Amino acid sequence: MADVRFDGRVAIITGAGGGLGRSHALLLASRGAKVVVNDLGGAFDGTGAGTTMAEKVAEEIRSAGGEAVPNYDGVDTWAGGQAIVKTALDAFGKVDILINNAGILRDKSFMKLDEEDIDKVLTVHLKGAFNVTKAAFPVMRENNYGRIVMTTSATGLYGNFGQANYGAAKLGLVGFMNTLKLEGARYNILCNTIAPIAGTRMTATVMPPDMVEKLKPDYVSPIVVYMCSEECTDSGVVFVAGAGYFSRAVMVEGPGITLDAKKGISIEDIRDRLADIKNLEGAQPFNQSNEEIARLSAALA
Repeated sequence: MADVRFDGRVAIITGAGGGLGRSHALLLASRGAKVVVNDLGGAFDGTGAGTTMAEKVAEEIRSAGGEAVPNYDGVDTWAGGQAIVKTALDAFGKVDILINNAGILRDKSFMKLDEEDIDKVLTVHLKGAFNVTKAAFPVMRENNYGRIVMTTSATGLYGNFGQANYGAAKLGLVGFMNTLKLEGARYNILCNTIAPIAGTRMTATVMPPDMVEKLKPDYVSPIVVYMCSEECTDSGVVFVAGAGYFSRAVMVEGPGITLDAKKGISIEDIRDRLADIKNLEGAQPFNQSNEEIARLSAALA
């Protein structure tokens, strides 16, 4: 079969000055995509700013014969999201691909979190994805084509001590994806999510050096870039990737039980049937919330 190519496609990757974003940008460019390398250029806790990181990656792409422009706007403001997309339109005339990768860490136990730690992490990860996607979505809709990738985390999916702010933001992105897959479908705009297991400057603070080396971002990018391709027909899927491991993560609902509401439901009824309520044998995912409501309606009919 022919190689997966991106000739003529325009991609925006946020937080592409290093780590996963850089890896995604280099791989897309090597397959023919024109790339906007966005990075605020600050520290991994969201402080500071600079042009060096984005420019360096853009120059790497150009030196290899590709096309790329840097962008230094923060994703954490509405104006920043608009400016990032404007950079793509000014340089290349359109946007086909958006990888929402920008992120920061401010890890503390919940008792030690302050308001700024919560607001900044939620703003960069969750609102940042909203800001850039909101600016790119109309362009994709007009062209009847788009591929959007969110970046979640095992912390968002399963939890991790000391990352309440980060986990809340990361699972919020899955909820964002679940609606975009529905609203984008008629316009050929697909939206999926990556849950990467990678060694980057952020995870280096919590991983031993040998583990960071084994979890290279390069091992994650192939599936992310595939999600950005015309060949990808999935939408609303969370993929897990790291060190050569690939899988799908999914939220499911068990078969449950139906108690007779007309007779009244007591606390003891719940206690006595809790094992049946928690049973996941035969659990299934739903494509949208209305499917869950339909199943409930059928059970009550």
